[in-house]
Amino acid sequence: MHGRKWRRQEPIDQYVVDFICPELRLIIELDGEAHADRQQQDEARQAYLESRGFRVVRFLNDDVFQNLVGVMETLCELCAKPS
Repeated sequence: MHGRKWRRQEPIDQYVVDFICPELRLIIELDGEAHADRQQQDEARQAYLESRGFRVVRFLNDDVFQNLVGVMETLCELCAKPS
């Protein structure tokens, strides 16, 4: 997307993020059903990553499967402009 380099399953301290663009300091998390019972842990994880200067964007797996075009449009917008 927009010539940006992405890494998958990248460790950041005690966490492993789904996708990261180091140049944009942008993290993409894809959340499945297992995350329904982990809201507090996900919020703490996101707060920690944001405190380290990352932007964290979450998509539900259902969004990816049912609205891939919308997800991709959102990602392209995020990649086109710096934070």
